[in-house]
Amino acid sequence: MGTRDEILAAAAKIMRERGYARATTKEIARAAGYSEAALYKHFRDKTEIFLSALSEQLPALGATLRELTDHAGRGTVRANLTRVARAALDFYAESFPIAASLFSTSELLAAHRKAVRELGAGPRGPHESLVRYLRAEERLGRLPRIDAEAAAALLLGACFQQAFLIHFEGVRPEPAELDKLAKSLVRTLLPSAGASARPASATPSPGS
Repeated sequence: MGTRDEILAAAAKIMRERGYARATTKEIARAAGYSEAALYKHFRDKTEIFLSALSEQLPALGATLRELTDHAGRGTVRANLTRVARAALDFYAESFPIAASLFSTSELLAAHRKAVRELGAGPRGPHESLVRYLRAEERLGRLPRIDAEAAAALLLGACFQQAFLIHFEGVRPEPAELDKLAKSLVRTLLPSAGASARPASATPSPGS
């Protein structure tokens, strides 16, 4: 593990325990075993550390969505969306305590919002990626016409709510329970997204 990865690992740990607002760059550098100057050789500021930790140290929701969007038509739609839901449950459960402190003051939120926009990032990324995936599958004929914006909001919103409940109640479900929940969310949201959808490259046989 190199310097950058060690800094991100330390940042993710501290932010989980103390929240974004209370995690200082000095504390992160010290926990990683480096000087604060070394930290700034790899990251512009704490916002960039925060965004990098979310994308590289936490469960890979963004990577999962990018992979599905780039390869729409593979697997089944239901299995793909279940994979998204499962990744979202893990991602939001891990990131919720980090991000929650951003809302502690309006000044902190405004400053973070400005910094995130300057970096071309933001919390809408997963939603927009899921919308693109749903529309791609719709174009391929593997998904009935739906309101992709609403479907993406409902699926990711349900996962985010579960993350809130996990932290509020202080009980982390077993992986098998989260697997079952992810399947149930997709089945309820899009019952017509069949589990045995034909791959995009397949052609129907005569009389089918």
